[in-house]
Amino acid sequence: MPLRPARRRRRPARAALIALALAAVTALSAAPPAVAADTWTEVGSDRADPLTESQGLTSVEVPANSANRYTGIGTIPIGVSTRGWNHVGDPDASYDGTYVEPYQRDSGGAKMFRVQAPGGAWSEYVHALSPGEASNNSWVAVTPGGQWMLAGEWGTMTRLLVFPTPGVNPGTSPSANLPQAATVRLDRPVRDVQGCDFTGPTTLLCSSDDPAGTLFGITKPLLQIDLSATPSGASDVTGRVTALRQLPLRSGCSGTFETEGVDYDRRSGTLRVIVVSPGFCVLTDSKTYRFTRS
Repeated sequence: MPLRPARRRRRPARAALIALALAAVTALSAAPPAVAADTWTEVGSDRADPLTESQGLTSVEVPANSANRYTGIGTIPIGVSTRGWNHVGDPDASYDGTYVEPYQRDSGGAKMFRVQAPGGAWSEYVHALSPGEASNNSWVAVTPGGQWMLAGEWGTMTRLLVFPTPGVNPGTSPSANLPQAATVRLDRPVRDVQGCDFTGPTTLLCSSDDPAGTLFGITKPLLQIDLSATPSGASDVTGRVTALRQLPLRSGCSGTFETEGVDYDRRSGTLRVIVVSPGFCVLTDSKTYRFTRS
């Protein structure tokens, strides 16, 4: 008999615990699910030539069976460098085969985008810097639709720049200034982004040469940026930044590595990123690393 009152006293406590647990489960199920970032697993690497494969790279879909394109100090034509355009960044190509290289010069004031049409003809499009815009022209990423492209500045930034794609967007001309059309406003800062490429209409993968590691807890991260909408010239969009992993830092030499351009080939699902080795090993074991989604 004395046990029954004790049981009755514990039942309300047990019921309360069950009610609290059910409430917690209900709250969790009602909350919007977090978007899981992709995991990219290293599957191989190729030597990166320090003169011709040390800045950027891209896969080209048109014409069929086109070779991958690379940039480096050795790929800048003499006629371009003698006019002051002495740095080329990470290029990209639209799905119709239009190839775009970003250029900068020491004197600043403008950026240049050198464009090769699918038929082979080259043209140049110059962008006069907007107030507060850095002169660095580190990379370009053409949207899957082709009409717009993103470009990036150097240093710690909370934005990406949106331009009409030169040679593709009908509003562009080599004889006119290429205007900035809109901005991607990031939810957190990024540092020293060397390349970006679209993996879908609103998703970018970017290589960061961040040497400090204070923004994401790791140096030289691979970043994913999820956009609120497909970029266009109509309005600004926002971007949510996630650090996925540290890029490989392996060499026979010790010192400072430099991450460079990035390319995503939608045909094979392969991601490639250039990492330049420190010191003398820049000549011997700089690599283009290959990754697949897992």
